[in-house]
Amino acid sequence: MDISIVIPLFNEEESLPELADWINRVMEKHNWTFEAIFVDDGSLDRSWEVIQNLRKKYNWVRGISFRRNYGKSAALNEGFKATQGDVVITMDADLQDSPEEIPELYRLIKEERYDLISGYKKKRYDPLSKTIPTRLFNWTTRRMSGINNLHDFNCGLKSYRGDVVKNIEVYGEMHRYIPVLAKWAGYKKIGELVVHHQPRKYGVTKFGFERFINGFLDLLTITFVSRFGKRPMHFFGTVGSLSFFVGMIFTLILFIEKFNNIHNPHARDIVNKPMFYLALVAIIIGVQLFMAGFLGELVSRSAPERNVYQVKERV
Repeated sequence: MDISIVIPLFNEEESLPELADWINRVMEKHNWTFEAIFVDDGSLDRSWEVIQNLRKKYNWVRGISFRRNYGKSAALNEGFKATQGDVVITMDADLQDSPEEIPELYRLIKEERYDLISGYKKKRYDPLSKTIPTRLFNWTTRRMSGINNLHDFNCGLKSYRGDVVKNIEVYGEMHRYIPVLAKWAGYKKIGELVVHHQPRKYGVTKFGFERFINGFLDLLTITFVSRFGKRPMHFFGTVGSLSFFVGMIFTLILFIEKFNNIHNPHARDIVNKPMFYLALVAIIIGVQLFMAGFLGELVSRSAPERNVYQVKERV
């Protein structure tokens, strides 16, 4: 199969028929075999009923329905598991992503040999309360991930080589960091395509301000897990050893001062000096961090996926 389109959705009953008709018009212009997987993330409206009706109308429609709302990451992860296409394209169901972008997204993967193409909504129709935090979020992600050629990590319109989505796991709020997940999985050829962003036609956005806080915390998580998930002692042990070493330096300084003032009756006692408590805290924190790294190593060594690695090919 040439293309799999994964469409996560929540309460989008009004837009689904129009989106399906639009996809059908675009795909009829090309001789591609394709499927569209609509993942209903526990909608409270008639979205699943609409998907079932679309399935009767178009044989390329497939559907997955969650019993409750799990979030966009869960919907994408289940959709990725079900894909069969050589190229996988994701888009939102609210008609703000245009199916007219599909041919170019497909070409960049098949002809230019990109692993992942992320859409860039250069001109957005969102309020400032959404665009300003988004720019800050994207700037932070570029700095922490090293993927400097992407302007919009969270754009729902993306295309992937089929094996990319089979080798990454999207959970929590990690859908914002799929390019980062792909990079850490070994897929380095990541590009960007300027895409058209349309005003929302039906309903209201399903995301609130808390997504930026959760997104930042998830960025810290993915950065740590990607770099130190299989070797936690390299992080905790290093920081713990440094903290312990600083504490011992402070302690040595206190002992030298005590020795020099041993005959001075007016010298301050060691326990009355702030450095004593700094030394004590640094040593305790150092020991705790070192033990955290040691326990992390025991857990990681016992994990069933401890020796699971991304293999590009075998001959």
